[in-house]
Amino acid sequence: MCAGGLKPKRPRIRPGPSRINSWVYGDNLVSWGILPTKSDLPESPDELSIYAIEGYWTGESQNFRRYSFRTDGFVSIQAPLSGGEFITKPLSFKGSQLEINYATSAAGSVRVELQDANGKPIPGYSLSDCHEVFGDEIDRTVAWKGGDSVKKLSDTPIRLRVVLKDADLFSFKFQ
Repeated sequence: MCAGGLKPKRPRIRPGPSRINSWVYGDNLVSWGILPTKSDLPESPDELSIYAIEGYWTGESQNFRRYSFRTDGFVSIQAPLSGGEFITKPLSFKGSQLEINYATSAAGSVRVELQDANGKPIPGYSLSDCHEVFGDEIDRTVAWKGGDSVKKLSDTPIRLRVVLKDADLFSFKFQ
């Protein structure tokens, strides 16, 4: 089960290309759950790692392989290059900045429009005011032409309109 009781529609770990000791019964059995680990890449955020068995039941060897995943990257809202969008229900927040956990392709992007509770764009926070976000980060601050502060909207019911192109949005939060 994933967050919110959703069932994943595809396996989290696949055996990969056919090779000796792959694609046999018992492969990819997780040996110890999910563990936080340091990334091998300098200045990269921590990862989540799963150690899984391969070569089980072959009678010759059994190995462990480490699979790594981005932090908080198990469930996302995803859109193809042709694009997609969603609008939240009205919500109130405390904070001064909106941060997103996202990943895009080189051609992809994420943009966010802030709307009032009735769905009307808030001046200064419209889609055309939002700086296009692209890349792969777990805590990117969204900015509009007037800056990145949303403090004046704190405690006011708003909606977020999120427009995605070849992108995944894993989470958002107000800091």
